[in-house]
Amino acid sequence: MRILIVDDEKLARDRLRELVNDIGNHTVLGEAQNGNEAVEKASELNPDLLLMDIRMPGMDGLEAAMHLMGMENPPSVIFTTAYDQHALDAFEVNAVDYLLKPIRKDRLANALVKAHKLTQKQLQEVHRSRDEPPARTHISVHMRGNIRLVPVKDICYFLADSKYVVVRTQPDEHLIEDSLVNLEKEFGDNFLRVHRNALIAKKYIKGIEKSPSGTWQVSIHDVDKKLDVSRRHAASVRRWARNKA
Repeated sequence: MRILIVDDEKLARDRLRELVNDIGNHTVLGEAQNGNEAVEKASELNPDLLLMDIRMPGMDGLEAAMHLMGMENPPSVIFTTAYDQHALDAFEVNAVDYLLKPIRKDRLANALVKAHKLTQKQLQEVHRSRDEPPARTHISVHMRGNIRLVPVKDICYFLADSKYVVVRTQPDEHLIEDSLVNLEKEFGDNFLRVHRNALIAKKYIKGIEKSPSGTWQVSIHDVDKKLDVSRRHAASVRRWARNKA
């Protein structure tokens, strides 16, 4: 099996590499130090399996795995973790593979034999079981078989367009298959609903003004396009603008 090792601690990566080499019949393709690197390198190297830590700075292992599920041929994932047994109950219930640190050679060998591909449903159930499920730090965009990670902090707005959602950053536009309802649930603290088809990042709102036709519009920093405010949301949007002023 072709393996990518993901852990923010070098000693942990070195230990896993040694164990894999000792077991034999497997190849370590490379290493990554965080979830972002894991997604990028998996997209580039196309490994069969990731041995991935859960708790890492920035994007954690669970979020990285959820992004990887969007690949054309997603790899299997075995999580490595120092979580206590209580926190691992959700992994057991949802048949998600994990190894408890410190990892022993025999446990790793057995896990490699049984490694299987995860599903979005399994990961979502584990994610929901956490005390306070964190919002994603990135949105994954699929481009010609590769994954591009767009930091949520760089997104100006989400705009529904037919069965897709436009993800707009200041320089670019991307299309994702998601719903505004789900995006609002996840990121609603930082985004403002201005229309049934639009969520705008509060920090990128430049101003609210009336159009020549008398409707309200939102202007966005360093973006030429202005987004319409629906009648239904006009009062709440204006109230937000007054409180911000």
